[in-house]
Amino acid sequence: MSKKLKIWLRVTMIAALYATLTLVLTATSFGPVQVRIAEALTILPLLGFWPVWALTLGCALSNLIGAALGFNLLGYWDVLWGSLATLLAAYLTYQFRNYRYKKIPILSLLMPILVNGLVVGYELTLVIGPNNLSMFLFYGLSVMIGESISVLLFGYPLYQYLKNTKLFKTEA
Repeated sequence: MSKKLKIWLRVTMIAALYATLTLVLTATSFGPVQVRIAEALTILPLLGFWPVWALTLGCALSNLIGAALGFNLLGYWDVLWGSLATLLAAYLTYQFRNYRYKKIPILSLLMPILVNGLVVGYELTLVIGPNNLSMFLFYGLSVMIGESISVLLFGYPLYQYLKNTKLFKTEA
C-alpha cells in the first residue's frame, strides 16, 4: 500500500470518528454550553501533521450534518467558521508540539481551547446574541471550559496512550 493511500485512510478514519462522536453525542456537542467529546482528538497533531486534515474534515462534516438536521444552533456558518477554527487550532497544536513544560506539551494542549473559545464564542454571540462584550466573554469562557474538559480530561490521556502505538510511529 502506498504512503499516500495510508495517510488518506488514516485521515478518513479519524474524520469519521470525529463526526460520529459529535453526532452521536449531539446533546453535548452543539450549543452555548458544550462539551464536544470529539475534541479530545484535537491532540492528534502532536503525533503528526496528517491529523490536521482529519480533524478539519471531521469537524466540517459533523457541523454540516448538524446544521442540515437542525442540531447545530450556529447553522451553516459553523461549517465555515467552526471548521476554520479547527484547522487553525490543529495547525497550531502541530506547530507547538515540541514546546514542553516538564514533558507536557502545554502550548499544544491550549491551542484548541483558546482558538475554539474565541471563534465559537464569537459565533455564538453573533447568532444567539445579544452582541456585546459580556456575552462574548460568557460564550467564549463556556466553550473554553467545555474544550478544557475534552482536551485535558480525555485528550491528554489519549495522547499518552497513542504516542507509543504503531499508528503514530511514523507519518504513514
